[in-house]
Amino acid sequence: MTQGAHRFIPDAMTDLRRRIAFPKGTVLFQPGQACPGLVLLDKGTIKVTLTAANGREVVLYRVSPGDMCLQTFSCLVEGRTYSAEGVAETDLEGELVPPDRFRTLLETDPAFRDLVFSAVANRFGEYERLIEDVALTGFDARLARVLLRLADGTGEVHASHNALAVETASGRAFVSRRMAEMARAGLVEQQRGGVRVLDRAGLERIAAEER
Repeated sequence: MTQGAHRFIPDAMTDLRRRIAFPKGTVLFQPGQACPGLVLLDKGTIKVTLTAANGREVVLYRVSPGDMCLQTFSCLVEGRTYSAEGVAETDLEGELVPPDRFRTLLETDPAFRDLVFSAVANRFGEYERLIEDVALTGFDARLARVLLRLADGTGEVHASHNALAVETASGRAFVSRRMAEMARAGLVEQQRGGVRVLDRAGLERIAAEER
C-alpha cells in the first residue's frame, strides 16, 4: 500500500447502490483483493497501476467519470481478484454498485448494459494505444506526451522522475537522463518535485514523432 494512504474497507454490501466519497490517496483496491462492486464516478480520477515482480511499476490507465475500470469489470464478470492497484488520484465522489446488483442490471437493464459495454470498448481502445506507445513509439515521444498530459494550465508538471518513469513504463535513471537533455534544449525547466514546460510547441513536435 502507498505510504500514508487511506484504505477503502467496504461495508457489508446490500443489493442497493450507495453513495461513496473518498479523499485523495485512498487505496481502492490492491492485488489479491476481492471486488466490492462497480464504482461509477461523478467526480475525480482513479489511477490504476501494475507492479512487476522486479518492482517496476506502470500506469495502466486512469478512470474518470463515464469510464470503466477493466480490472473491476473482469473481477465482477469472472469472479477473480484484482491483479493491479487502484488509488484515488483526487478526491472522489460517486456510486457503488454491489456485485449482485451489477449482474442483475447487466441482465435486465439495456441502458446500463449499453453503458458498460461502450465504456469497456473505449477502455480496450486505450489499452491498444498504450501498447502502441510502449512498443512502437520512441521514448522521447512517449515522455513528451506524458509531460503535455500532466501539465496544468501554467505548464507545471507535479511529478517526480520516479513518477514519470511509472507513467512511461521505463526506469527512473533513463527518465532523468532524458529530462536533463530536454532541459538543456530549453524545452523544460526542472524544479524541486516537478517540471515546468517552457516550450509546449517543441514538446508537441517531439510527441508527434515515431521511432
